[in-house]
Amino acid sequence: MIYRVRHQTIYDYVEPVSVSHHVVRLTPRDLPGQRRTSTALSVWPVPPFHAATHIDFFGNTVTSFTLPESHSRLSVEATSELEVHALTPPPIAESPAWETVRDTVAGDHSPEGLEAYQFVFDSIRVSAKPELAAYARASFPQGRPLLEAVNDLTDRIHHDFRFDAKATEVTTPVETFFEKRRGVCQDFSHLQIACMRSLGLPARYVSGYLRTFPPAGRPRLVGSDASHAWCSAWYPGFGWVDFDPTNNCVPSDGHITLAWGRDYSDVSPIRGVLLGGAKHTLKVGVDVMPIG
Repeated sequence: MIYRVRHQTIYDYVEPVSVSHHVVRLTPRDLPGQRRTSTALSVWPVPPFHAATHIDFFGNTVTSFTLPESHSRLSVEATSELEVHALTPPPIAESPAWETVRDTVAGDHSPEGLEAYQFVFDSIRVSAKPELAAYARASFPQGRPLLEAVNDLTDRIHHDFRFDAKATEVTTPVETFFEKRRGVCQDFSHLQIACMRSLGLPARYVSGYLRTFPPAGRPRLVGSDASHAWCSAWYPGFGWVDFDPTNNCVPSDGHITLAWGRDYSDVSPIRGVLLGGAKHTLKVGVDVMPIG
């Protein structure tokens, strides 16, 4: 499947901003099964200096720019084209017991093992909690294959919690979502990650998009026309395996990966420091268009 993705963000400020500095993560990753052919970033007002691009700690592409002159609106639009192909997921029942993964990841000194181990620990928005471990244990009985257990946890979160775009904010803690049982894809993903880390398992946060139009005869997925989020579990010897608790599925060619990190704070699409502005209104529009 070939996609064109357009992601536009507009900030309207109550008072003029005299100067601002911004970093954006709006360039899709190149991965097995996902190949980006182009990305264009448009900023208004146009920065007087060339934007700088670098690769962050997690391998995401980061673009930074400065607006040194007064402005009352900021518009950032990224347009990308890419090919996405479905990959064959590993057999769930053949994955190792989840306790084996938990007990061996700390002693795995391979580059892949060390990279995975960092995702066991607490991060800014996700902390291990006894109550979350207790919730997760229903899916993780002794000796159960890792991916079978994670798949069951994905299913339970999907059915126990309700998607509600008005119930939470970007800063809502996992504990609040766990109590309210209502929220958005960010909350679903943070909860599943917190549950897995509470059991000592590596889990990472993935940001991206869903295709706008569902396949024929299938229901529209929650989160279309917006940024989406899901999570990944570490399978030693195979790699990371994605799970989408909001939609209760294993991501395939309808999911487009933008960035990943420990939680949302590592992959925020746009972040900035500015002088002035006071309050602001925010508009975000995302179009995911199959073009071939």
